[in-house]
Order: sequence, then C-alpha cells, then structure tokens
Amino acid sequence: MSSSNKPPVTKNANESAVPAGRFARLSRFGALATTVAGSVVKNGTKQLAQGKRPKLSSLLMTPKNAMRVADQLAQLRGAAMKLGQLVSMDAGDMLPPQLAEIMAKLRQDAKHMPRKQLLAVLEKEWGENWDERVREFNLTPIAAASIGQVHEAISLTGEKLAIKIQYPGVRDSIDSDIDNVATILRFTGLVPKTFDLAALLAEAKKQLHEEADYLREAECIVKYTEALGEDERFEIPTVDASLTTRGILAMRYVEGVPIEQMAHATQPVRDKIATTMFELLFKELLGMRLMQTDPNFANYRYNPKTGKVVLLDFGATRSFNKELVDGYVDVMKAAQASSRSQMEKAGLRIGYFDSTTKPYHRDLVLDLMELACIPLCTEGVFDFGNTDLAAKIRDKGFELGEDRKFWHAPPIDCLFIHRKLGGLFLLVTRLKARVDVGACVVSGAVVARV
Repeated sequence: MSSSNKPPVTKNANESAVPAGRFARLSRFGALATTVAGSVVKNGTKQLAQGKRPKLSSLLMTPKNAMRVADQLAQLRGAAMKLGQLVSMDAGDMLPPQLAEIMAKLRQDAKHMPRKQLLAVLEKEWGENWDERVREFNLTPIAAASIGQVHEAISLTGEKLAIKIQYPGVRDSIDSDIDNVATILRFTGLVPKTFDLAALLAEAKKQLHEEADYLREAECIVKYTEALGEDERFEIPTVDASLTTRGILAMRYVEGVPIEQMAHATQPVRDKIATTMFELLFKELLGMRLMQTDPNFANYRYNPKTGKVVLLDFGATRSFNKELVDGYVDVMKAAQASSRSQMEKAGLRIGYFDSTTKPYHRDLVLDLMELACIPLCTEGVFDFGNTDLAAKIRDKGFELGEDRKFWHAPPIDCLFIHRKLGGLFLLVTRLKARVDVGACVVSGAVVARV
C-alpha cells in the first residue's frame, strides 16, 4: 500500500489505542486495582457465608483476576507490558504459577495501535510530509510487541526496509508504569513484603529507557555486528541512519521465517540451528562479552535459502565485565569436574548467594546450577527433545521460590544471562534438537576456554 493513498481510519480486533498520557495510564492501573479489590470482597463474602476461612492470596489471584491483570498490561503496552515479560524471563520457573500464567499470556498478546495514532507518530518523528521520506509505506504492521510495532517500507533508493515504530508515550511513562506494576505485585501478594524490589526496579527502569531509545539500539547493532565479526552463519540487518530517530528505527529488511517454525525441519537441520545458537551464546559470553539478552523467539529468524540465522532486536544488548565472565567459567569448570565445592565457591564469587544464606537454601541453589549444567556435562550430544530436564528445573525452582524466607536476587547481570539461557533452552527443546553443548563452549568462545 502506498503512503500517498491514505485510507480511511478503520478498526479491527487486532488493534487497540495505546494510552499515551500519564493520567490515562494511571487511571487504567487504578481501575484494575479497584476491580481486583471488588472481586476479593465478593469472593471472600461468598466463602465466609459457606463457613470457610478464605486466604487473601487465593482471593486475589483467581483465574479471572489473573486474566484481568494480563489483559490490562497488554492494553497499556509500553513498560507495563515489557516489565511483565522481563519478570517472567528473569525469574523463570521461580514464579508463582498464577503470575507465570499472566506473563505467558503477555508474551503472546500484543495488539497494534490504530491507524490514526500511527499517523500521528509518523508526523511527529518524520515531519508533516513524512510520506515523502520513503517511496512506499505499508500502514498495516507485520509485527507488534510491547513497546513498538514493525512496518514494511520501500526507501527512496528502492531498498526494502523494516520500520520499527515506538508506541506514543512509552518513554515518558516508563518510571511510573514500573512503579505501578510493582505496587500491584505487592498488593496481590505475589512478591513477599520482605523482598527488596528496589534494585530490580531501578535496573528495569534503566533498561527500558535504553530499549526505548532507538538511536541507542542503532548504535548497538553496529557495535554487535563489529564484535561478531565475519561469522557467515548469521545475518544482522543494517541501519538506515537517515530515517532513524529516537522513536523510529529503520533497517534493511531481512528475509526469514520464524525460527520456531523450523521444528518441522529434518533432524540435521534442527540440530545445526540449535548448535549454532549455543555457539553464539558462548561466543557472546566468553569471547565478545557482549550479549543480546532478550531471548524472545521473535528476535530470531531462519533463512532456509542461505541457512543463516537472522538476529533481530538489539535494544537489550548488554556488556559484561571480565570478573563476572570468569565466574561463569568457574561454574562450568566445576560442573565438568563434578565438584560441588568448587561450584559453591563459583556461586559465591558471582553472587548467587552470600555468607548469610542458610545451608538448605544454598543447597537448593546448587541443585539448580547442577541441573542447568547437565547438557554441558553430557559427553557427546544432549537430546533436548527427549528429556524432562526443564520440568526438573521448574520443580526445583518452585521449591526454592515458594520458600518466602529465600527471595535473594542475584546480580542484575546474572538475570540477563539466565534469561538468555532459559530462552535458548526453550527454543532448542521446541526444535527437539540434539546438541554437543560441551563442544559448543570450545568452538563458540573466541578468547576464553573451559
């Protein structure tokens, strides 16, 4: 569709206006809290009439209330939705089941903004005559996420582009959104009152401000591409700087299919893709010390014609210091040596626990670490399609997470690494792939060796 042929404004089920003002967003949070509170009173009265003594936690997080929270965060999008997605990936299997259900829905439920709102953003970022900046612009998005949506366009020179457009009001509402979400988490009892959210919330605000700056993401794409080097297994879209602003990121369109669709490919192809992804992980951590930490499946595509993995979305790109990386090297060495005492020292070095952590809780953390390292310690290939490892990690995580006396947050950098590793485990399990993870450590690292 050419941008010069401006169509009438229409509505459909896949679009929803983004509340852009702080007052409008605060009103949504207030309405949500009121609805949940009303549900608590209604259900509590009903149970009392039946001679039962209801628990506040069970009244707060009924299935209906869980969906109310998810639906409202999805409507708000921006930091509210993004924080929900981050929490689900960062905390992984330690989330209470009710909260996990909410966040799973958030990862799948993203609507795009109405055309009128889209046009207003284009005029703000590109000027009143925005349609003269490109030869063609498809006003129907090809993808929608938490802080923006993607459109196809043709540049004035004839190149096909992918244009990422940020939802209005996202940057201005980040801090208040996160504070409001945290209030809801505390109110619903999903986070213990004794758990200090301050550090996590501060880091979430910092990260989301960075992700909402598309000029920074453009710089990250260049930095990551240079660090990756001439690795022909991957393709990264180049940036069109002339069309990129803080609220719009213009990139060369790269062909590919959703990577999870390759679950229907032959076993050798699935194994090759999974092996490539593990080698990339270790190259990022041990060699580059620069990682794209958002493991959302949508950030990876596969080109069957070239056999290349396409890497997208570098807003969550993060650098790691050598001390932290050396700590993870120690963890892997300890796992391969089957030395729990060495792993405990490595865990202390990284900050998984500290001197005040009770032995029982420390053992649970070490159990989790050992489970996560099983693929690494398996001689030869590990069959991700024929294992209950994810379930074991989940169960052990719940055991630790349900103990409200142990809610210790590891260093922020660890959360990003865990998020990437957890997402990769999910992907290769979906692919039912077989991977020699130990060999990936060696071939994926450029500098460090385990």
